[in-house]
Amino acid sequence: MKKIFFGIVSLLSAVTIFTSCHKLDVPVNTELTPDVFPKTQAQIVAASGPVYIALRSDFAGSYWFSQSLTTDESVLAVFGGNWLDGNRYLELHRHTWTKDNAGVNALWYYASNLIGVVNQTVAVLKDLPASQAKTTTIAEIKTVRALAYYIMLDNFGNVPLDTLYGEKGLKPTTPRAKVFEFVEKELKTNLPNLSTTSGITTYGRPTQYFAYALLAKLYLNAQVYTGTPRYNDCIAACDQVISSGLYGLEPASTYMQMFYPTNGPGQKEFIFAIPYDASTNGGNMIYARYDLNRNLGIRYLYSGSTPGGFTDPVMNQSSGNGLVNNMPSGPRMTTAQFYANFNDPNDVRNKQWLTGQQYWQDGTPIMVKTTKSGYDQFYTGSDGGSTYVYPLVIQPLVDNGSRLGASAFDLGNDEIAWNTGIRNIKYLPDYTNTINRNQNNDVPVIRYSDILLMKAEAILRGGTATLGATALSLVNNLRANRTTSAALSAVTLDDIYAERCRELSWEAWHRNDMIRFGKYEGTWGLGKNNADTYRRLFPIPTSAFQTNNTLTQNPGYN
Repeated sequence: MKKIFFGIVSLLSAVTIFTSCHKLDVPVNTELTPDVFPKTQAQIVAASGPVYIALRSDFAGSYWFSQSLTTDESVLAVFGGNWLDGNRYLELHRHTWTKDNAGVNALWYYASNLIGVVNQTVAVLKDLPASQAKTTTIAEIKTVRALAYYIMLDNFGNVPLDTLYGEKGLKPTTPRAKVFEFVEKELKTNLPNLSTTSGITTYGRPTQYFAYALLAKLYLNAQVYTGTPRYNDCIAACDQVISSGLYGLEPASTYMQMFYPTNGPGQKEFIFAIPYDASTNGGNMIYARYDLNRNLGIRYLYSGSTPGGFTDPVMNQSSGNGLVNNMPSGPRMTTAQFYANFNDPNDVRNKQWLTGQQYWQDGTPIMVKTTKSGYDQFYTGSDGGSTYVYPLVIQPLVDNGSRLGASAFDLGNDEIAWNTGIRNIKYLPDYTNTINRNQNNDVPVIRYSDILLMKAEAILRGGTATLGATALSLVNNLRANRTTSAALSAVTLDDIYAERCRELSWEAWHRNDMIRFGKYEGTWGLGKNNADTYRRLFPIPTSAFQTNNTLTQNPGYN
C-alpha cells in the first residue's frame, strides 16, 4: 500500500525538469516538452508530485519540533554536551527563542517553500485544456496551499499573501485576520472540486472531508486568530465529516496499529495523512530516530507480516549488531506534567510510552553491561573501570531535576542520564529498514477522533449541539474505544484538554491546543518558566527579512 502515493509521483523527475527549466543556448534533445507533458489524467496528477514532496519534506522534522518541543509534550535535552546544536532545542523548550533560532527559521522555510511550490505547479497546470483531472488536481494542491497558510497563520500570525508564481514585487505582511479570511475562502472555493471518495484512490491527497476538517480547525481557533468565536461553524464543518459515514474510530485492539510502519489507506480514522517511504528521498519520517537512544534503541522484529509490538527487542549497542544504519539520534522525552494525563491504567493509549523496568519478550529483565563510571559519571571509587551490570529501568524526567544542577538543560553523559525520560513509541520504530534511519510510518495530519474532540470542545465553548450528540456523548464515544474504564458522567473543558493530550500526543497539535486552552505560559520540564504571551507567535526569521524587507516583525521580537 505504501507504493500507491509514490506511484502517483513516479514522474517527479520529469516534472521537475518541466517546471524548473531555463532558456539555454543548447539544443533540447528530449521529448519532454509542454506540448506532450502533462496531457493525460495520470500525467496531470503526476505533475502535482512536487507539491507532495514539499509537504512531506519537513513535516515530521522542523514542523513537528516547533509544535511539540515548545510545549510540555516533549523535551530534547542535552547529554554531556551532545545535541546542544546552538541551543536551538533549549530555546524552544524554555521559550527563549530569537528570530535567529534555527528551528524557527526551518519552520518558516518549510511553509513558505510549500506555498511557492504550489504556486509554481498551479502556473504549470492552469493553461492546460479543461478537464476533470485538471480541475480536481488544482483544487487539491490549492488545498495543500491552504494548509501551508494555516501553518503560517497559526505560527507566525501576520504573513505575506503570495499566490501567483512569477509575480514581481515583494509582498508585505498581511494582518492575521486577513490571512484567516484567505484560508477560509481558499478552502470553501476549492472544496466542491475535491473528491468525496476516501480510500486507496485518494490516499495522501486532500478530499472534501479534509477541507471540512481544516475548516473546523480554523473555526475552533478563530477566537485566538481573529478575536471572534466561530464555534457553530466549527460544529457544522465537523458534521460534514461525521455525516459522510466514511470514517470511524479504531477499537482499542487496533489503536496502536494506526501508527505502525505498515499503516496506510486502510486506516479508517485517517482523514488526511502524509505517506512516508524510507527508501524515497525528498522528506524523511524520523520520529523514532529522536525517540530512542543507546540502550533504548530497541530493535522490534515482526511476527509474520504484522508488527507484534515488543516481540523481540535487541539491545542497540553502537556497533556489532547490524544496526549501524539505524542508530538513533538525540532522544526526546516527555515531561512529568504531560505524562500525568495518562492516569487511567485501563487505557490502551498508555502503550505508546516506554517507562519503568524493561523486559524481554519472555519476561526476563533487560540487563545492561557497562562500567561503574559508565553507569554513574559521579562515581568516585577507584574501581570505576570495573564491569557493572544493571537492569534497564526508564526513570521519568523530574522538573528541574538534572543532576548537573536545577538550571541545567544537560542531563549528563552516563547510563543514568541516558535512561532518564519516558519515551514515546507511538510511531513504532521501523527496523525492517536497513538502509537508513528513516521510517515507513505514514503520519496523520487530521484523524476522525480529532473531529469528535473538536466538536465536543466547540459545544462546551458555547456552540449548539447537533445530530443528537452532546459533548459528553462525543467524548464517551471516543473513550469507549480506548479504555475499559467506566464512561464519564460529566465533561469539562479540562477533560477535553486531557483527552486531547492522550489521543493526539506526538501528532503536532499540542502547541495549538495549549495556546487555545491558555496553558502555553505555564511552567514545566527543564527550566521552562517564561510566561511571555507574545511567544504564542514565532518571530519572522532574520533570513526572511534578507529576501523581503517589506515584512513587519511580530511584537516582542524587534
